[in-house]
Amino acid sequence: MFMRNAEYLAILAAGLFFLASTNSYTQTPNLGMPIDEQDIAAWDIDILPDGTGLPLGQGTAGEGKIIYEQKCAVCHGVNGEGGISPALAGGDPLSNGIDTGKTIGNFWPYATTIFDYTRRAMPWFAPRTLTDNEVYSLTAYLLVLNDIINEEVVMNANTLPEVRMPNRDGFIVRFPERTP
Repeated sequence: MFMRNAEYLAILAAGLFFLASTNSYTQTPNLGMPIDEQDIAAWDIDILPDGTGLPLGQGTAGEGKIIYEQKCAVCHGVNGEGGISPALAGGDPLSNGIDTGKTIGNFWPYATTIFDYTRRAMPWFAPRTLTDNEVYSLTAYLLVLNDIINEEVVMNANTLPEVRMPNRDGFIVRFPERTP
């Protein structure tokens, strides 16, 4: 029995050695193609908490309200109180327990995250179709709905990172040197 197992192992080892030494084994499957910098740049749209990556543009809550009513209210409800999608405004303090609904006003730590998420994923049926000005306007409107800024504030790459969110200190920051 031992001899037979040794023979099998020897044949298996020889086969693996043969496969490893042949050129066809070391070739790639030739899937895909190289990507150039322009293609990468189109998807490099992340916004950091300190505002790094924010594009040019601006918007106000008044402009954002019009856009919200046209493109967002169908899912998030009038005034962001929720509908078939979660509420965006209001909400009890998180100290009321784990089941407290999380909204922009009581949970999100950075206003730049609102811009980043909205630009990437909204509206859900047509993500990445909003212009940067529309996203700034929507962000301003959502911040007004949550009583975080005044209606007159113009949101842009300079003012948005300066917004101090109510739950900013409610998180343990893994890399504090990377946050504002």
